[in-house]
Amino acid sequence: MERMPSWIRQHLAAIRAVVVLTVLLGLTYPLVTTGVAQALFNGNANGSIVQAGGKDAGSAIIGQSFTDADGNPVKKYFQSRPSAAGDGYDPTSTGASNLGPEDIVDVLPVPGAKDADGNPDEGKQSLLTQVCARSKAVGELEGVSGARPFCTTDGVGAVLKVFPDRAVSVNQACPATPFVPEYQGLKVECAKPGEDYAAGRTVPIKGNAGTPAVPADAVTASGSGLDPHISVAYAELQAPRVAKERGISVEQVKALIGENTTGRALGFMGEPAVNVLELNLALDGR
Repeated sequence: MERMPSWIRQHLAAIRAVVVLTVLLGLTYPLVTTGVAQALFNGNANGSIVQAGGKDAGSAIIGQSFTDADGNPVKKYFQSRPSAAGDGYDPTSTGASNLGPEDIVDVLPVPGAKDADGNPDEGKQSLLTQVCARSKAVGELEGVSGARPFCTTDGVGAVLKVFPDRAVSVNQACPATPFVPEYQGLKVECAKPGEDYAAGRTVPIKGNAGTPAVPADAVTASGSGLDPHISVAYAELQAPRVAKERGISVEQVKALIGENTTGRALGFMGEPAVNVLELNLALDGR
């Protein structure tokens, strides 16, 4: 019997390799790893679901928002940190905003203009303005100062575009009053939406806000956008509000914060953190 041509033998070998690797890597390996995960780490493998009253309340490892239908904070609950994952804590869109510390100039919305999809132009907030706006909102919610360095009192980035004959508060759309009346002898103007200020020198103004009362994690999103924890400092900032809304003492609320605080990983990595979902469920169940 004549031997098959070499090209046929090569194709048959390739087909056998595909079949073997498909069985090993496409069937056997997934089944074995899934079985081990279910047997040894059943809770984690199934999403670390937390139940309350016999119903799924959320995941211990994926954060969620505690807001009403309009996106306003529900005051009797502790609030999570901001999220850049989709519309907020969307596991299918996990990720950061990818905005860095140099992102400090807004794109102001132009009244009457449309975006590429035909929707009203909403502009684009810089990372600095997002932080400023969040700090202002948290400060108002918790009854503390939301002031931060490089932020205006109306919650946008305190940034000037400086030209030889004028300066523009580039994140404050007219008819807003600029956060400073002048800069180095130049009159400061409000920004006109749609005008190009790229040629100006960018000058962020630190101001005299001092150390912020609102913690950093209250105004910045995590790298994954899904962090279920907040810092102990942010939890303690919220404690008086939650205690007032629930008609209990601040000491009782702080005791629950302590019970739902996890320590540093391996005793030295990271910082202690509070699981927001578990803390809120503990409050509901007390």
